[in-house]
Amino acid sequence: MTKMSTNGTLRRFRLFFLVAAIYDLALGLAFFFLYQPLFDWLGMEAPPHVAWVHLPAVFVFVQGLGYGLVWGDPLGNLGIVRVGIVYKFSYTALSAYYLLTDQIPAIFFAWFGLFDFLFFIGFVWFLRWAGRRMTSS
Repeated sequence: MTKMSTNGTLRRFRLFFLVAAIYDLALGLAFFFLYQPLFDWLGMEAPPHVAWVHLPAVFVFVQGLGYGLVWGDPLGNLGIVRVGIVYKFSYTALSAYYLLTDQIPAIFFAWFGLFDFLFFIGFVWFLRWAGRRMTSS
């Protein structure tokens, strides 16, 4: 790989991780602060206690912070990318299971699963690229 193509690829991956960070930060904030209007809009009943929404919302927000760290230093934060792969795969698999068994409470969960699947692919692609880059250096 030439230095110029490596720099261009790294720039594109940084942009990708910025999008991932903004996505999870926005979702976390939306479900933390706007869960009631979101549930009303979806025609879903809110859980019996706000903690059922706030706890996962904070987790998603923190994941977004992690992807922000990766955006800042992709090659220095490969561990966060690995955790992100597990997180994105887990959500994708679980949402697919609930969709396929007709138990998904609202279709937007399936859309989030699709988006997380796309992020999963990008995270794996980045790790493979980073591994090749490190072995060729």
